[in-house]
Amino acid sequence: MEYGDSSLGEYIVRREVLDESRLDVVAQKGTWSIKPTVGDRVKEMLRCSAPRLKDVLLARIPVLAWLPKYSFRENIIGDVISGCSVGIMHLPQGMAYALLASLRPVMGLYSSFYPVLVYFIFGTSRHISLGTFAVISIMVGSVTERLAPDSNFIVNGTNGTESVNIAVRDSSRTQIACSLTVLTGIFQILLGVVRFGFMATYLSEPLIRGYTTASACHVCVSQLKYLFGVKPARFDGPLSLIYTLVEICRLLPQTRVPELVVSVVALSVLIVTKEINDCYRQKLPLPIPIELIVIVTATIITYFCGLHSEYFIDVVGEIPSGLKPPRAPDTTLFSKMIGDAFAVAIVGYAINISLGKTFALKHGYKVDSNQELLASGLCNTIGGFFRCYAVTSSLSRSLVQESTGGKTQVAGIISSVIVLITVLKIGSLFEDLPKAVLSTIVFVNLKGMFKQFMDVPMLWRTNKVDLLVWLVTFVSTILLNLDMGLAVSVSFSMLTVLFKTQLPTYSILGNVPGTELYLDTEAYREAKEIPGIKIFRSSATINFTNAESYLESLQEKSGIDIGKLQTEKKKWEALQRRKQKKEKKREKDEAKKNKLNERKNSQNGVVLSMTDADPNFPDKGQVNWAYHPDSVTLDSDSNTYEEISMVSHQHELGKHSTCISGTHSIILDVSMISSVDTVTVKTLKNIFRDFGEVGVAIYLAGCQACVVEQMERANFFSDTIPKSWLFVSVHDAVLRVLQTLQPETDVMLDSSCNTQM
Repeated sequence: MEYGDSSLGEYIVRREVLDESRLDVVAQKGTWSIKPTVGDRVKEMLRCSAPRLKDVLLARIPVLAWLPKYSFRENIIGDVISGCSVGIMHLPQGMAYALLASLRPVMGLYSSFYPVLVYFIFGTSRHISLGTFAVISIMVGSVTERLAPDSNFIVNGTNGTESVNIAVRDSSRTQIACSLTVLTGIFQILLGVVRFGFMATYLSEPLIRGYTTASACHVCVSQLKYLFGVKPARFDGPLSLIYTLVEICRLLPQTRVPELVVSVVALSVLIVTKEINDCYRQKLPLPIPIELIVIVTATIITYFCGLHSEYFIDVVGEIPSGLKPPRAPDTTLFSKMIGDAFAVAIVGYAINISLGKTFALKHGYKVDSNQELLASGLCNTIGGFFRCYAVTSSLSRSLVQESTGGKTQVAGIISSVIVLITVLKIGSLFEDLPKAVLSTIVFVNLKGMFKQFMDVPMLWRTNKVDLLVWLVTFVSTILLNLDMGLAVSVSFSMLTVLFKTQLPTYSILGNVPGTELYLDTEAYREAKEIPGIKIFRSSATINFTNAESYLESLQEKSGIDIGKLQTEKKKWEALQRRKQKKEKKREKDEAKKNKLNERKNSQNGVVLSMTDADPNFPDKGQVNWAYHPDSVTLDSDSNTYEEISMVSHQHELGKHSTCISGTHSIILDVSMISSVDTVTVKTLKNIFRDFGEVGVAIYLAGCQACVVEQMERANFFSDTIPKSWLFVSVHDAVLRVLQTLQPETDVMLDSSCNTQM
């Protein structure tokens, strides 16, 4: 092989034409395997040593790896500032999102404390803020309200009226939420142990964004009752969102004006201040903690103005001080929430890993997807014992933690300290906080999710399949609720992948003159087909789902109808057989006639002489019977004659079919094939057989080494399909075809490639 280069950006490669068998010799393909055997893997897993134990501990408990290397001088100031900022956000968001889960606000504070401590030990992301989140909260709320509806806790009052036993209901819902959280954590731990962290890749970005946008709509509708002070009936199952919205509209004449006024004022203040934070975030050292300010202000006004007693504004109520001892979950509830727990586990992990990888890519470190799955599972499992409900990372808090200078998860510890102080000492001061204010906080924090509606025009311009996934996810989640909507969305997303493999782009390639490039003739004008040679390529791998369409497209693109040519072949063979029978019959008739003449002549005693035949010959003689045809000899040689005739006819048929289609060779570019199954192997064998029967030679080009090994294990190569018909590249295959047909064709192709770079 020779290489040449030029200052003009050209390169010249001169080498022999390589098929797969020749490549094995030239490149010295080895028969060894660098992959460890199953036995070696088991031994490695069971091997115990001090270095291995250390590696396992550092991988499973990441804090042991990074905390000893923590630089106080570089990181502590940023971590403290961001930790305080996030901790201040935890307080209002924790209490507000607890209402979404139909739980007491203090559970939101617990969920902002315990899981953060666990993630500090086991997490690998440095910037995400774990805790309560709107989507997960609404998913938990759908379970608590389904298993513990208000109708189960109706008690009769002293004056004959019915009321709900709030204390018993909240206790029951707390037990349900904790059981759901523990089961969610168990699912995540099990998936992490079997290294199923890759499953998040099946939740595409359009699916996640469409799902979170639809979830934001569910959140909004669920909070309208607090804004207007109405009490709509509860609906379950498909179309429950629509029914709830219709019910709220029906109850609008019963709107309680004091709560509406509180909601409008709080919402206006929050929106204006949030916009100020966004506009001046580069100039402000810290974002204005408007949520905390609104909560404190609203609590003070409600307490001193007596809004709860005078205008019956619904408030948070009792917030117990201190931490509660751990309590085991109710395992009898697991069977009633398996599907919900799995959905919460998947969605929570998907949000967690997507945010974690986003920040890791931005700041140049790695996030372990399997370890993140284990960390999320431990956060939920341990938190479930301490009256926490399911958690995941929050985009708004994570952005604040990153933008205010947070460098490590030490910021999470600082935020946990602020939440702990609130729970121990000042939590009870927020008992007079109006629920309408917490609802407005939820509304304002959904702004980022509602901005995702802008994905629709962007996807319309870029990728309509992703747009379809987004729309189907959004509509199904709106109409079918969160759990069924997620199942439908994932199923539809997987179907789009299957459709893409079943409907690939098939193309005929042509050579760009003076190069070794072979491009789609429909996309490039300079790509010219080589006369008599069709180069066929599929944009997707071949498997059992698209093998039939591959064969049909090959016939369509090459212009060779196998069925039609095989029918013509059968007609040709039938015609030849009839001709042979007629010829054989005629010869037999002549032989019989000759025998009869011989017998007649012998009976009459007639002796033929040469003078009888020609009077010019003076000598007489007898007939030489050796020159007369012998019927026995003809019969014995008939089989040989038939075989020679069939070979001749097949050759003529091959020439005939080639003349019809103008194609004598087809090169299949299989560089896109990543693996082969039994259907693929059978399809390729049929292509070689069927096209070979009509006189068209088939060659393969660009096959990957792993695919060649799979073909060898499937006994693809044989005497009829030798390995020499598989070439390194399309150009090698074309050169070999032209060399083979050189005496019969005038087509020439420069084998040395002078390619402009």
